[in-house]
Amino acid sequence: MIMFAASCSARRVSRTGRLTRMPALSLLSVVIAAALQVPVSTAADSDNSQSTTLVVTGSENSMDTPKSADYAVPVTRAATGLALTNRDTPQSVSVITQQRMQDQQLETLNDVLNNTTGLSESNSGANRSNFYSRGFMVDNYQVDGVPVLVDSSWNLGDTLSDTAIYQRVDVVRGATGLMTGAGSPAASVDMVTKQADSKTFTGDLNTSYGSWGNQRYVADLSGPLSESGNVRGRVVAGYQHSGSWLDDYHTQKKFLYGVVDADLSDATTVSLGYDYEETHVNGATWGGLPTFYRDGSKTDYARSTHLAPDWAYNDVQSKRVFAGLKHNFANGWQFTLNGSHTEATMDSKLLYIDGYFDKNTGLGIGPYAGYDLLGGTGYNTAKRRENAASAVLNGNYELFGRQHELMTGVTYIRQNNRYYSAYTNLTSADVGDFNDWGNYPEPDWDPQTLAGDDTIHQKSAYLATRISLADPLHMILGARYTRYTADTMTENMVKNNITPYAGLVYDINDTYSAYASYTSIFKPQTYRNADGAYLNPVTGKSYETGLKGDWFNSRLTATLSLFRMEQDHLGATDYALVKGSNDYAYYEQNGTVSRGVEFEVNGAVTDNLQMTFGATRYIAKDGSGAALNPTQPQTSFKLFTSYRLPVWQDLTVGGGINWQNHTWDSVAGPDGATNLYADQGSYALVDLFSRYRVTRNLSVQANLNNLFDKTYNIDVGRNTVYGEPRNISVSASYHF
Repeated sequence: MIMFAASCSARRVSRTGRLTRMPALSLLSVVIAAALQVPVSTAADSDNSQSTTLVVTGSENSMDTPKSADYAVPVTRAATGLALTNRDTPQSVSVITQQRMQDQQLETLNDVLNNTTGLSESNSGANRSNFYSRGFMVDNYQVDGVPVLVDSSWNLGDTLSDTAIYQRVDVVRGATGLMTGAGSPAASVDMVTKQADSKTFTGDLNTSYGSWGNQRYVADLSGPLSESGNVRGRVVAGYQHSGSWLDDYHTQKKFLYGVVDADLSDATTVSLGYDYEETHVNGATWGGLPTFYRDGSKTDYARSTHLAPDWAYNDVQSKRVFAGLKHNFANGWQFTLNGSHTEATMDSKLLYIDGYFDKNTGLGIGPYAGYDLLGGTGYNTAKRRENAASAVLNGNYELFGRQHELMTGVTYIRQNNRYYSAYTNLTSADVGDFNDWGNYPEPDWDPQTLAGDDTIHQKSAYLATRISLADPLHMILGARYTRYTADTMTENMVKNNITPYAGLVYDINDTYSAYASYTSIFKPQTYRNADGAYLNPVTGKSYETGLKGDWFNSRLTATLSLFRMEQDHLGATDYALVKGSNDYAYYEQNGTVSRGVEFEVNGAVTDNLQMTFGATRYIAKDGSGAALNPTQPQTSFKLFTSYRLPVWQDLTVGGGINWQNHTWDSVAGPDGATNLYADQGSYALVDLFSRYRVTRNLSVQANLNNLFDKTYNIDVGRNTVYGEPRNISVSASYHF
């Protein structure tokens, strides 16, 4: 038998967490128990004391399944800044734990987001991906709760960060203005880094080898740096070399993460760390393969077809220095101070093809009527510097005889982005017979010119409180003030905004709760219209309501949510160009609405079975009633399980299915007037894995991805970017 305890500022409960089958209690129980055969247990003893003690008892085999092996965590601050269980949080939250990443071999943030409920990918080549949720692009990223600004028009590999340095990733779907300030209402992604929390020397050594010669080596070591253990250190280092199903495409990655935690006293801890990552892509792609021939019929290329020349590459590098301080006051309040300095660089030489070619002669014309443009070459470099600081004070207070919680903080971000570019257009004379495409020669580059130089300041102050209105009823009220300043090459922008937040949670019983939440939307835009003027900030409102379930002291959670988001001034493009530039021009859309339903169950179904299942269905339309971002699936299901055999407990098996519905886009044809219909039919990707524990310290694992070798496109439009074919990897892990 194993017992564990955790503390959070929610409500005091005492539950028996043994994972045994019991009768379903309500609608959610019926859904989960019938469809997924999830056992449900009851809970008791709820009051208003300011701390929560969670006690879980498992079977005698639970020594091998501690809570660190779960797919769920007891509490998260990602949505409101308050330490709350999932059922006490009035928004949809998905948590991807370290165990889930290990089982599914999710090695990059890109992999994590591809397997998160409600998120979908758009890829423009060279591992440059953007993600969408509820119809909108995700641009809210955080590291340990501190926002990181991302410029989607210059992708510096933000989703390539290696998950070996993360304890978990929290994803809050919907608008998160309370915690992130200005940004998209799609979702917020918070990467929670590993800490030096071990007072004994411990470590993990991992190696893997897979299809296309992929190899990976990672070491994670931690332990005391002083005799008493009040100073501790942790280092994570790794190297990876990856081939590809694409001809002559290779990726090399190196990373190093180190952190030192020191207890200055029983109440005060300081942290200092460094994070370095370097990725080199040889044969880097820019865009994909043409989707249509000149006559409007669809092309059909082998998935290994690769247009990038041998001189093409894309290098990104990131360095981050960070420091933090936590102090616990005698009255139970806590003060947290974090700061970081990050520098990211990008250096690339790329070529892209964009046009319509004759299937017989190979001769092409450009996608814009009156322009003889069939693509281009670009030599681009970029540097991003960001300084960020955050201070947060949180604790409990008593009012009218009841206990309540309060969180308040300030955030400062200064980011400078500077981009240089040398660009050459490709005409029909340059491309020639596309059917006989070869290794296009590297051009004599002109000197690079300044393509972008902007400095963004974001200053925020925020406050939220969780008020206990009655034993079963809690209200969360909050607001964030944001001052957003952008100094660009063509314009100085200053915007001020107050983002209100309100949430209500009602405990139906000890297992289920009902919730509703509201917040506003504010997002300054760097898009320009055809005349070169910047668009107005996006404004709007976000609503969400639903039911949540919690079993076994949050080892298993479920959420059923309904949402609606309304936005004005949302930038959209018809693929015209800004005058005097090669940038796409955008126009403002008013009356944009996204509405839908989501369901997720996540965590320990039994002592031996871990599972996550998520389903999303939404409809997003602009003010004219036309589909918004139809290149993204509006219906998707994602399932992954891990099952340890009861009769042979050294063996764990599992797998999953990711399914999405039909996606499409309407693109201008070769005459500039006729629209062509690009689409990707619905498809399912099936993955399998198995792990065998050779000894108590050594385990081996095999992962098989895309079992049925499905061919699919992840960049629906004029170009086609194929997803990865069937592949396999084998790995070994040694823990000491």
